[in-house]
Amino acid sequence: MAPITIVGTGLAGYSVARELRKLDKATPLRIISRDHGGFYSKPMLSNALAAGKSAAQLLMKSAEQMAAELNAQVLAHTRVDAIASDRHILATDRGELAYSKLVLALGADPSNPELQGDGADAVISVNDLDDYQHFRSAIDGKQRVAILGGGLIGCEFANDLAGRGYRVDVIDLAQWPLSRLLPEAGGALLCERLAAVAVHFHAGCSASSVNCTGQGYCLELSNNQRIETDVVLSAIGLRPRIQLAQAAGLAVGRGVVVDGKLQASAADIYALGDCAEVCGQVLPFVMPIMQAARALAATLAGNPTAVRYPAMPVVVKTPACPTTVCPPPAASSGNWQIETPAAGLKALFCDASGKPLGFALLDAANAEKQALTAQMPAWLEAR
Repeated sequence: MAPITIVGTGLAGYSVARELRKLDKATPLRIISRDHGGFYSKPMLSNALAAGKSAAQLLMKSAEQMAAELNAQVLAHTRVDAIASDRHILATDRGELAYSKLVLALGADPSNPELQGDGADAVISVNDLDDYQHFRSAIDGKQRVAILGGGLIGCEFANDLAGRGYRVDVIDLAQWPLSRLLPEAGGALLCERLAAVAVHFHAGCSASSVNCTGQGYCLELSNNQRIETDVVLSAIGLRPRIQLAQAAGLAVGRGVVVDGKLQASAADIYALGDCAEVCGQVLPFVMPIMQAARALAATLAGNPTAVRYPAMPVVVKTPACPTTVCPPPAASSGNWQIETPAAGLKALFCDASGKPLGFALLDAANAEKQALTAQMPAWLEAR
């Protein structure tokens, strides 16, 4: 019997494997990784610096250890070139590999900023453990870091770097940080708290060029401002990896299109994690991945199960201003209602009837997280 095959050894891929082994100890399982195949926590990459963690220290288990734990074959440093869904075959640089069921846990690639200048190729993105090692080497002995993007990852890296004494400049087209998750008042408070730890937010502009100066780099911004820095980090977003699925003729949109049972448009192929578009939603957060992994494991074990996404707050790792956001369900309409308790901010996103659909809590207001989460509607009901 051909094995169940998982392509990808990030949180999504290994979570499915672990959940499957809770239900089925024996079915042959193969896991394919394009890198070293070790297990680590990707969310830790954006706050590992202040914790004093090196890339080696972030690696929790090697590919060999994961293979033993999961009673699986883990193929590290293996490239998957094509999927022949009609034959249940993967074309790889190791030759053809058969599968019984295929799980795509391909992840996402960093979006690349469009930059001019002779320093554009030196811009760094951190999307995996090898990237993090390169980043640590680049900032060693330096004092200044410029970050392109003031979203979740950009803000987390900014706070992490500031905590180790770096001067940080954050450049973002939006008027406040975390603009897709926070109302303006929340963004203003976060910006104020980050400024207090030497994070400088440049709002409403973008970087147009990066040029080498001999001592570092000079960023030219769209507002004609210039920033001198030692390292440039891009955190402008992620693009789901859909190329493999698209080339195989699978339906793709923003991600690999799957239904409520995480089934793609070809038989016996599933997708989850950062690469997947689940019932129209792409949710690159930890908790949706865990919900999807449990549902898909049940399906792979013979019990077809639809995923359900309850309201799942996202904790933003910014110690300068602890922040929790529970976005409203996709396509919700409404308005933010702001309260400012002592040493914090509470924002409720409410519909026209006043029913709360989402929230944002900053600093002391985080004490209400559990109670508010219980009131929120599900992001996706099982179907």
